[in-house]
Amino acid sequence: MAEVKVLLEGYASTDTGGHSCSTITLVKDKGMNILVDPGTLKSQDIIKEKLGEHDMTTGDIDIVFITHSHMDHYRNIGMFPRSRVLDYWGWWESDVWRECDGKVTDDITVIKTPGHSYDSVTLVVKTENGTVAICGDVFWKKDYPEKDNFASEHEQLTESRRKVLEISDYVIPGHGGMYAATD
Repeated sequence: MAEVKVLLEGYASTDTGGHSCSTITLVKDKGMNILVDPGTLKSQDIIKEKLGEHDMTTGDIDIVFITHSHMDHYRNIGMFPRSRVLDYWGWWESDVWRECDGKVTDDITVIKTPGHSYDSVTLVVKTENGTVAICGDVFWKKDYPEKDNFASEHEQLTESRRKVLEISDYVIPGHGGMYAATD
């Protein structure tokens, strides 16, 4: 089974007077290390320090997963030049693209969850403690925002939220800490 660890709980500009960074999450499975949404930070050293707490460096990241193409979720992607990237469009390795069938490993899949943006995707991870949905801005934080003023399609977002809560035991939102899907 895979392991999930929130490296840095994100924050949103609505709470900080303009500062915004995505929640940055580490997923480990079968010797593979995935970093989800490397975000925007005052210093890239913060990511390096958080990885160091797990005896890792940026060179230990095999895949960078991007939940959607808003800058506050992907700005630091350049810190991982040797990593493959997985996003809405599929796999990127150097300058080569190939489609993703949704399966990363037996315990990790990708599902499309549009609404906040057309290209939103969620990483669904089976762990010993249940299924974790790392969903970017499908939810910013637990039960927030009720109405996403940045959403491109509110009806799709409502459906994506329903889907995420239905398939998961835990949710890691775009700008907050992990919470139980049933709370």
